Amino acid sequence: MIEVKNIHKSFDALEVLKGVNLKVQKGEIVAIIGKSGAGKTTLLQIIGTLDRPTQGQVLINGTDVFTMREKELAAFRNKHIGFIFQFHQLLPEFTALENVCIPAMIAREKESEYVARATKLLTELGLGERLNHKPNELSGGEKQRVAAARALMMSPDIILADEPTGSLDEKNKKELSELLLKLRKEYGQTILLVTHDKELAAMADRVIEIKDGIIE
Repeated sequence: MIEVKNIHKSFDALEVLKGVNLKVQKGEIVAIIGKSGAGKTTLLQIIGTLDRPTQGQVLINGTDVFTMREKELAAFRNKHIGFIFQFHQLLPEFTALENVCIPAMIAREKESEYVARATKLLTELGLGERLNHKPNELSGGEKQRVAAARALMMSPDIILADEPTGSLDEKNKKELSELLLKLRKEYGQTILLVTHDKELAAMADRVIEIKDGIIE
């Protein structure tokens, strides 16, 4: 499903990734670990097409994503990749429901259809009573579930999670770990997550470590 070939990434004179190769199978959960500055988030952003490599290829379902033009790439990303970030990245002026609807709005889907789908997702994630609450009215765990619903909104093939438990307490960390397993089971997503959380990494099918810009 995902194939990373000889990825290098430099920022001016600093080479962060130094020839990363990685294959991830459909439906697999892979945890990426390593010290701060090792290149974990940079790799995740490149796989998610949020950043371009200095050298190398990323293939998703056989498509060489960086051969696309920016507009085409943005549409591909919106349809095929969902993101869960450490600090949720919810828009504060929007309700939980509106935040989840954003990817479908971008894709210009029919409003009645995407509102129904977002409502169903939030209800399945235990937030049926919180649809019209804004982020400042939600707990940390609730915000992360809204972020998970938004990531699922377009039924993507891949979910990328960057330190998803980093801002959560122990109870919500456990709930999010269980949620990721549930998403894989019920929706069949392939999940890559960057984490310092040993318990979260332990629930993955495979753990890879990046050290000094390469996979150990």
